[in-house]
Amino acid sequence: MKYAADTPDAYLEQVPDERKPALRKLRSTINKNLPKGFAEAMSYGMIGWVVPHKLYPPGYHCDPKLPLPFMSIASQKHFIGLYHMGLYADKELMGWFTKEYGKRVPEKLDMGKSCVHFKKPDTIPFELIGELCRKMRVEEWIARYEKALRR
Repeated sequence: MKYAADTPDAYLEQVPDERKPALRKLRSTINKNLPKGFAEAMSYGMIGWVVPHKLYPPGYHCDPKLPLPFMSIASQKHFIGLYHMGLYADKELMGWFTKEYGKRVPEKLDMGKSCVHFKKPDTIPFELIGELCRKMRVEEWIARYEKALRR
């Protein structure tokens, strides 16, 4: 779902009431655990965390005016989505996450290439997401991104 929001707070005001607590907690978890360097911003109509131009002047190759995206959360039609580009780019990180998810969450992991779908807000593993946030520093993300661009 698209929301006409210029700020993360404005975005959260527009989501369905039953999702607000989970999205607020998810945002807070990410903000508390993401390493220094990433910046919270609106990114592609979602609450996102990006590598700002001051740290990575080239920006995102698809549109260099945009900062390099890393992570986002969104209220979609049928789920809350957690988008983490590091999962898509790092097989070891993906392996760790899927293994830990299976240990901690009784429901089967519902995931696309980099998007984890949470159909029930009460099943979001906030502690695991906090750990995931701490697994990749901004410098590591830039290096992985640049390596993928060279291919």
